[in-house]
Amino acid sequence: MEAEIAKNRLEELRQHEFSRRKEALRSRQIAERLGVEEAHMLEFQQFNAAWDKKFEDYEHKAAELEEKMRERHQGEVMEFQAKVAEQMQNARPKFSKELLNIRRIQETLAKQKEYAEAHKTKMKADLMEAEEMERFRETQSTKNLSRERQYLGKQQQEISALRKRIQTGRDELKKQRQMELERLLQRYQNVKNELESQQNIERLRAEKYLMKTLFPQTSSVR
Repeated sequence: MEAEIAKNRLEELRQHEFSRRKEALRSRQIAERLGVEEAHMLEFQQFNAAWDKKFEDYEHKAAELEEKMRERHQGEVMEFQAKVAEQMQNARPKFSKELLNIRRIQETLAKQKEYAEAHKTKMKADLMEAEEMERFRETQSTKNLSRERQYLGKQQQEISALRKRIQTGRDELKKQRQMELERLLQRYQNVKNELESQQNIERLRAEKYLMKTLFPQTSSVR
């Protein structure tokens, strides 16, 4: 009976040792997997921080380029408007033949000392000249407004082209980030798979060794 009790006690001790070592191995392997997971999370955080900074720098540079273009456009518009104003000031209309003819009649009457008729003719000519001058100014103003709109349109096309280039660069950055993220995740998955494979092999070898060491009779029968 004592021998049987001793045998059972020894079996219990062996089983306990087997479970203890198996649990120790399992705990260590869990710690290894957690270590890989933590390293990946740290790398992922650093990856996001680096790319956030890269996008921030890009947007800052893009805004700077757009602001410089707007300032240049504003200066160009002011220069254009000053040039137009100078042209308007120096512009002289081509008066109608009818008006020029009335002016000649006015001069002729004045030379003939018919001052009353000359004055009436002058009044008529002045009125006609004022009307033609007003039409000339309206025409010039319309032409200059059209020119300014065309000029502003070209500037708008230029800033639209800049924004398109900025968006293209932004899309390229997003594409590059996605590619690098996929490589990072794939690398992590490869490391994780390799670790799991190594741990499976280690666990099988450890169980085989423990069975052989702690339960030699059972192992020999198997």
